Amino acid sequence: MTSRMLEEARDAPARVAALLATDGDRYEALVARLCAAPPPFALTIARGSSDHAATYAATLLALEAGIVTASLPPSTITRYHAKLRLEGALALAISQSGAGPDLVMTLEAAAAAGALTVAIVNDVAAPLAQAAAFVLDQRAGPERSVAATKSFIASLVAAARLIALWRREPNLLAALDRLPERLAAASTMDWSEALDVLAPAASLYVVGRGLGLGIAAESALKLKETSALHAEALSAAELRHGPRAVIEPGFPVLIYALGDPASADAAALAEALVAAGQTCLIASARAGAGIRLPLPPPLHPLLDPIVAIQAFYPLAVALAEARGHDPDRPRGLHKVTTTL
Repeated sequence: MTSRMLEEARDAPARVAALLATDGDRYEALVARLCAAPPPFALTIARGSSDHAATYAATLLALEAGIVTASLPPSTITRYHAKLRLEGALALAISQSGAGPDLVMTLEAAAAAGALTVAIVNDVAAPLAQAAAFVLDQRAGPERSVAATKSFIASLVAAARLIALWRREPNLLAALDRLPERLAAASTMDWSEALDVLAPAASLYVVGRGLGLGIAAESALKLKETSALHAEALSAAELRHGPRAVIEPGFPVLIYALGDPASADAAALAEALVAAGQTCLIASARAGAGIRLPLPPPLHPLLDPIVAIQAFYPLAVALAEARGHDPDRPRGLHKVTTTL
């Protein structure tokens, strides 16, 4: 019996195609506003998987628009009632449900402090959408699995589409047109070789760098949610410091090496770990050190992380089942988590 999580993950390519084919007026209106008054800096407001999408969006903003972006913890507003100075800033909130009161309160506070507010949500009638000046619909359709998949991918694509239109990047726009097809190919990648390594594991690191860091964080979260497997996401640079001391026999490392300049560091880390006798799984379109988890040919450096997480989700489902868990019913979790 196919899990709901796997069905929804496999629906992502079609949902992305729908996202890219609609709402052009919404994006162009926001782009016009950003071009008329370029923000001096940006902030993101999100939790859980959406916060990992925000990490990806923050890197896009730095690379393509030269904008420094910080994650704004909702507690600064909901618990500490901070008085922020955000005149002219871009405040980007991301949420599948758009129902979390902490996100709504934080976005409202950002607007009151002078920020231009944008929400990427899967429900344009949700409270978070109502609090935003501009709303970008994820177009992911109903998502019933507790563990988000297609809505996460849609959030990444919405951020990439916004950047492509804002910066008028023809190569990125052309690559976005081909993204649904590449996502469909990613869904067929065979990562089953990872099961023998991860099924008996108690802990692991998931490693990325640059654009791959948010993907690594999302992968680690899914392993915790669906397989009750302790997983920590790190950048390839940070792992070379203190965290490397934890790696010992039986402690695997899953590395995303996606072909961009930062991911080259991840590939070099894999070589070093394998040379030291450690167990390394490497998600890459190219051969390299460690147990290779194949990816489709590169599409565009800014979009290849989205393709990689699409390839990961079937493994997350298979691993949960191999460890005796139901991926559709993570223990102690609900679809919408309410926090302040």
